[in-house]
Amino acid sequence: MSIKNNIKKIKQELPANIILVAATKTRSVDEINQAIESKINIIGENYIQEAKKKYSKLKEKVKFHCIGHLQKNKVKKAVEIFDMIQTVDSTKIAEEIDKRCKSINKTMPILIEINSGKEPNKDGVMPEDTINLIKEISQLKNIKIKGLMTMAPYFEDAKKDRPYFKLTKTLFNKIKTLNIPNVDMEILSMGMSHSYKIAIEEGANMIRIGSKLFGSR
Repeated sequence: MSIKNNIKKIKQELPANIILVAATKTRSVDEINQAIESKINIIGENYIQEAKKKYSKLKEKVKFHCIGHLQKNKVKKAVEIFDMIQTVDSTKIAEEIDKRCKSINKTMPILIEINSGKEPNKDGVMPEDTINLIKEISQLKNIKIKGLMTMAPYFEDAKKDRPYFKLTKTLFNKIKTLNIPNVDMEILSMGMSHSYKIAIEEGANMIRIGSKLFGSR
C-alpha cells in the first residue's frame, strides 16, 4: 500500500473532530512530502537534530510538533522549530521553554505529558501530580497549556490500554472544570498506530500515527 492510500484509508475512518499527527521519526523528506500531498498538515518529530534537517526543507508546508522527550539543552533550537511541544512534564523544562520563547517573542502552545502507566522508565508527570504542575506552569507568560498527552504502556492487545486512556481523559475533564487561567483544555493527544481506535473511543481528539501511514521502518 502506498503512503497516499494508507492516509486515505485512515482518514476515511476517523471521526471529523480527530486531528491526525504523522509521526515521522526516521522518515525521509520524500516520504513526508507524499504525506503532505495527502493533506497531512502536522508532523511529529522526536529528535531535534532530525527535526532541524527536515525543517529547513519543509517549514513552509507543514506544522511541526515535538512528540519526543525534550532535554533542557535542546530547548533553544526546539522553540525555533516547533509549533507545539507535546511532551512537557516538569516546571524546569517549562521555564526553559518560556525563557527561550520570550527571547524570540513567541508563545508556545504545549501539552502536559502524563505517565498514565506510572512506568519508571518513561517520561511524563505522574497523574496525581498533574494539577499542581499545571498550576505552576500556567504562571508562565510565553507558554499556553492546550491540553494533555499520554503514551500508554505497550501491549500486544491494544484493548489493555483502555484504562490508561480513561485515566488521562478523566484528568483532562477534571482540569477543564478548574478554569485555571492560561489553560485551555482543548487537545487530548492519545493513541498511536496500534492503539488509536481505542484512544478515540476513550476521548482522544489527537492521534499520533507512524507505521500505519508509512509502513514499518
